[in-house]
Amino acid sequence: MPRFFCDIDLVAGTGIDLPQAVARHLMVLRLAVGSKVVLFNGKGGEYEAELLSISKGTASVRVIAHHPVERELPYRITLAQGLPEAGKMDWIIEKAVEMGVSAIQPIAAERSVGRLQGDRVEKRLDRWRSVVIAAAQQCGRNTLPDILLPQPLEQVIKSSGTGSCILFSPRASLTLPAWAKQQEPHDITVLIGPEGGFSPSEEQSAVESGVVFLSMGDRILRTETAGLAAVSAISAIWAS
Repeated sequence: MPRFFCDIDLVAGTGIDLPQAVARHLMVLRLAVGSKVVLFNGKGGEYEAELLSISKGTASVRVIAHHPVERELPYRITLAQGLPEAGKMDWIIEKAVEMGVSAIQPIAAERSVGRLQGDRVEKRLDRWRSVVIAAAQQCGRNTLPDILLPQPLEQVIKSSGTGSCILFSPRASLTLPAWAKQQEPHDITVLIGPEGGFSPSEEQSAVESGVVFLSMGDRILRTETAGLAAVSAISAIWAS
């Protein structure tokens, strides 16, 4: 059944009017009265509903039942991503939601090409939240990952706690699989540099803060690939 995020109260056994954006999406899909849909509001589980009426810009449903279904990882992964060139961040966020991350923390790194200041920050956050919603609708998640304000690397490490941060560097000797196999699954923050990676001063600061440095192999991955590969590998190893 088609899935839609509705930022409203949902109660089984009641009739509700859907937000305009959802109503327009229903029209695009050409759903008819009597069609079944799944709704979720990010407050837990999902709701089966039946379409009662639909017209241009408006739609109403009867909420049939609540299903306490969650599709989250048993630990939190925060993807702390150095801000890349414009456009790449949307794709990274979309795929990170599909991979199960709990939060996306943009990093305003020294080598970040993309710079966000003033009104651009809030506009970009709104854009990224819409990407999160669309990805959650598609992949079946009922909990929306958080999108956090961009911060310098030093502040991200301080907020996360050094014991839970891992950073990928071509100069690291410890491999991701070797590290992950030695760990009990736990909440972590994955630090990924922008194009060109973190600067030497940023890496040195991370070392001094006790961040774990890891290698992902002999090849250098692009910034939009590295984080997703890391999250996928960690999830696979900790699931085994």
